[in-house]
Parts: sequence; C-alpha cells; structure tokens
Amino acid sequence: MDIVTVSIQTEIKLTENEEKVEKAVSNIFGNIKSNIKTGYNSKILQVEMNGKESLFRFRDILRLDQIRNAAKRALFKGISGTNIVFFLNKQVAFANHVSFSEEKSESPLGPIRIKINCDEPESLIMWLTPKTE
Repeated sequence: MDIVTVSIQTEIKLTENEEKVEKAVSNIFGNIKSNIKTGYNSKILQVEMNGKESLFRFRDILRLDQIRNAAKRALFKGISGTNIVFFLNKQVAFANHVSFSEEKSESPLGPIRIKINCDEPESLIMWLTPKTE
C-alpha cells in the first residue's frame, strides 16, 4: 500500500446547504479541503486526499459503529482493478456515522461517492476493517 489516493464527490442539491454537505464529508474523513464546482443546474463538491492516513477517521468510525464486517463486504464488492468504489449515505454521514448505499441512493439527496486507488486494494480493506475480537 505504497500510494493511496482518495477521491470524494457528491452533488449539492439546490435545497442543500453547502456547509452542511461539506460537514457530512468532513465528519467521515476529517479535515478536508473541498472544491465546489458549479454546473448548469447543480454544484459538485470534490475532495482529493493522499495517503493511508487520510482514511484514519473513516477507519475509526467503522470500528466505533461496529460495522467492520458489513464494511468489508461492501468494500470488497467495490473493487475494480486497483480501485475501490463505494457510496455513503450523506444524511447519515452528517450525523457522524457510516451507512453504505447504492449509486442510485435511497436518499433523495444522493450519495457520497468515494474512489480509493491503491496498489493493493485487498490489503487496504483488511487494514480498514480488521477482524473483530
């Protein structure tokens, strides 16, 4: 796991507050530097982070919420080559918790899309979701 890059993206709906969406992402991934791009009818919040340490907060939440086994299944399902792609519920993230969702989210606000690129995705998943005791 020499190089780890994390790309986060979520749409900011017209009815949403930008600061609250940014807070939802920072609740899960810690201090972030976001970039908001304005499109025709929406805004997109984007975050780029580097290094395994950028996932420490996410790892801690998986442990505290006691969802490591479910997280492991969701993350392994998202492996494609050297990428892991998964989606989180934005409203749950705002409440400092993790809930995996589908790309077409159950939430009307849409999901947070996370793409992690690393040379050993299986090893990274095992680090994020160590065996429960």
